[in-house]
Amino acid sequence: MSAPARQARKAAAFAELHAGQPFVIPNPWDAGSARVLAALGFKALATTSSGFAFTLGRRDGRVSLDEVVEHVAALDCATELPLSVDLENGYGPEPADAARAITRAAEAGAVGGSIEDYDPDGRIYERQHAAERIAAAAEAARGLGFPFVLTARAENHIRGSPDLEDTIARLQSFEQAGADVLYAPGLRSLEEIRGVCEAVTRPVNVLAVPGLLFAELAAAGARRVSVGGSLTWVAVKALADAASAIRDSGDFSALATSLPLDDWLAG
Repeated sequence: MSAPARQARKAAAFAELHAGQPFVIPNPWDAGSARVLAALGFKALATTSSGFAFTLGRRDGRVSLDEVVEHVAALDCATELPLSVDLENGYGPEPADAARAITRAAEAGAVGGSIEDYDPDGRIYERQHAAERIAAAAEAARGLGFPFVLTARAENHIRGSPDLEDTIARLQSFEQAGADVLYAPGLRSLEEIRGVCEAVTRPVNVLAVPGLLFAELAAAGARRVSVGGSLTWVAVKALADAASAIRDSGDFSALATSLPLDDWLAG
């Protein structure tokens, strides 16, 4: 299958998922974790900016667009699942930056991507400017020749400004600007999630909340549930716990773990 045909097939499958029942889209941090998640039966994948940055020994927000594009290409080749990309703020403050990020992610194989309204310098963009950035990203997505799913993120709740009214107003403006999916990471209660989902008509992505089940999030209106960098940190904690036991007491018992790698990495 040619690369364009393969991408078009993934894009169609991703769009179909959003038109169906609520689903979980987990976040791999490298090609190996992507293949494991595919083998476990998930239907689509999304990158994690914090998890990928960790693989480079950096904190979130300190990765370049060129590095992300290379990462996207590796994950796209790793599985046959649709891939959406965390594109942070588009690696620049202007609408043209957001549009460029969408185009480059798509060129690397992605069939979806998110643009947020938070700048790495520590400020949330003024609402109109943020909407203009989403409009530019949407225009770029519509020009790709396949159904690229654009997610618009309102970052209030994870950036120290949990103003639900403003978050909803932002998501509504992003919907009007052409976003296909809306996302406000950091919503903590079913009431907040329900309030957001009832205020917009586009599918809403919800960041998983420890202590709340998928069924509860779906009942509150979530169409898509992602986990962000959390799976990365689960893996890193297991590594740190095992290494600490080795360092502190010479206990190698954690190394007895056995995994079905032949099944997970087959093909």
